[in-house]
Amino acid sequence: MSWNLANRPADERQAQEDEKSRLFEFWQQNLERAKVEAGKLFGERSKRKGRWGDWVKDEIDALSPPEYQALVQREVNRLVAADK
Repeated sequence: MSWNLANRPADERQAQEDEKSRLFEFWQQNLERAKVEAGKLFGERSKRKGRWGDWVKDEIDALSPPEYQALVQREVNRLVAADK
């Protein structure tokens, strides 16, 4: 099985392109909000100490839609990596 889009039927290629466009638009519209949310969550790190990891996971899991959860998770990960 090939993953090359050129080998896929036109309707399947179009559906994948439409999904990529939708996700890109979602990313553009929500990135700043996700950065603010991640900053708030990261700000709790020093207060919650060892319990922060579980707490932040629960907070992110409560967000919706899943695409927004992923944006916030990536931003939290970026902040944690920059803090090391």
